[in-house]
Amino acid sequence: MDVVQSPAKYGSDMMADVIRALGIEYVALTPGSTIRGLHDSLVNYLGSHHPELITCCHEAIAISMAQGYAKVAKKPMMVMVHDTVGLLNAVNSIYSAWEDQAPMLVIGGTGPMAIEKRRAWIDWVHTALVTGNLVRDFVKWDDQPFSMASVPDSLLRAYRVATTEPQGPVYVCLDADLQEQVLNKEIPLPAPERYRAPLPCQADPDTLDKVAELLVGAEHPIVIADYLGRNAEAVASLVTLADLLALPVIDACNRFNFPNNHPLDQTGGTAGVIHSGSEEDLLKEADVVLALDVPDLWRSLAKVDFQSREDRSMIPGTCKVIHITLHDLAPKSWSQSYGKLVPIDVPIAADTAVALPAITAACRAKLTESRRIQLQSRYARLEARHRSLRKKWQEELDKSWHDCPISSARLAAELGEVIKDEDWVLPHKTLQGWARRLWDWKKPHQYTGGPMGLGGGLGHSLGVALANRPYGRLCIDIQPDGDFLFTPAALWTAAHHQIPLLVVMMNNHSYYNSEHHQELTARQRGRSVEHRGIGTKLDSPNVDYAAMARSYGLYGEGPIENPDDFRPALERALRVVKEKKQLALIDVVTQNR
Repeated sequence: MDVVQSPAKYGSDMMADVIRALGIEYVALTPGSTIRGLHDSLVNYLGSHHPELITCCHEAIAISMAQGYAKVAKKPMMVMVHDTVGLLNAVNSIYSAWEDQAPMLVIGGTGPMAIEKRRAWIDWVHTALVTGNLVRDFVKWDDQPFSMASVPDSLLRAYRVATTEPQGPVYVCLDADLQEQVLNKEIPLPAPERYRAPLPCQADPDTLDKVAELLVGAEHPIVIADYLGRNAEAVASLVTLADLLALPVIDACNRFNFPNNHPLDQTGGTAGVIHSGSEEDLLKEADVVLALDVPDLWRSLAKVDFQSREDRSMIPGTCKVIHITLHDLAPKSWSQSYGKLVPIDVPIAADTAVALPAITAACRAKLTESRRIQLQSRYARLEARHRSLRKKWQEELDKSWHDCPISSARLAAELGEVIKDEDWVLPHKTLQGWARRLWDWKKPHQYTGGPMGLGGGLGHSLGVALANRPYGRLCIDIQPDGDFLFTPAALWTAAHHQIPLLVVMMNNHSYYNSEHHQELTARQRGRSVEHRGIGTKLDSPNVDYAAMARSYGLYGEGPIENPDDFRPALERALRVVKEKKQLALIDVVTQNR
């Protein structure tokens, strides 16, 4: 075994050596006493070497940053949390990262497990049996090594599990006593390159040949892609396959899966849900569905009545369903995030990045010249449908242009015009899909997407911006006001670490999703809808978000109530982000839709 001899003097020094060897560039943390040993080693033992510490004022911010960072950097960030209390603060954000298949190393501490080493009270309340129980149902793996010799194995395995598809967060708890132990002998450090994640897995050739046969012969095929875009190569492969067979593509938008200006793009809805009539029409006549990395396939195939809670499949019973995904390899019982079981005719456990080129080659071998000519007419019909969709959206934008407060469509249009010549990145929100409808989405790095709980938006965007900082890209956080109020201290992290980000605050003075549900419930019960805002409105007082940004030494402007004032304010904020390389926030009063 290749080993490196370490000059480490304390247990946490050796832990820091492993972390550095793994190539961890950033460690986000909210400091605490049970991680004081490792904290000291990262600062004083490693000194000026990587990793850089990112200070966060709440664990939810730290985890959300790691979630956003991993999707851009294509490698994990590390997060340190203080034993039980820190992990409790982080729980919801770790769950969101689990849903989003975002890899990260969450490192926690605990008071000494040996009771004779515990200080009265404080070490007892900071010790659990065991701390990992808090998150075991929504991390890929957790561990708590009980000896120094087992720490390298634990950290190396954690990294490998986190980065093996389907990726996700892992948790390792490091005993405070182990961190602070004086090392009395050398502990060999394994070479991380020999403990990497396994190579992508491929389906067997016969199954891929069956897929090709179904796709080439289909008269009304449709492709639904969701997490495929975690690999940019897979996006390019999907474009090639779609062009070859004139396949209409619906992007379920949990990643950038397909360019929106491509003639075969038929996307009209928002993340994960089929909303538009155009999409529904395609599904109703489908004879083959090719699903690519869709964790909740029923969500994309079903028509949902949000008032009655009833749903029904939109595809015919004779439709053949092909699903290529690795998501079936990592289900959890506690959270049924996988949705209703869907009949699948050709289930394939493979990495779409390697499966799609093989399918394309098999399809190309089966295509006759007469079939190519037939597919040209389908391509022309889909191209016309694509143009029709974009024309309809422009008409809807024109109708809402003078609405006050500003409509989501106009906000997206104005923002799109201002940033169109920038190398822009949209971390998550799309203004109910309007940013995708009206902007040109051409490159996979332009949208990272994915689910997150309330309070995750700004932290996630900061993680995306941190990973994009070396490339000089403009990151834009379309930020809901209610989500922001969970973790406003993320502004301090942005200011302290000089993370440039353009924040457009969608200020509708409400937790509007709940307000909408209150209205649905009242109507269903024949009651007045006048009270739908009680318990959901964020007014009396209205929050001055621009002043909050300025209180951290950042640029803040607003609230902007006149839609005609939005673009000049946006241009001023953009100059600040570009010239000063810092966060700038524009508070815009918006509609509830």
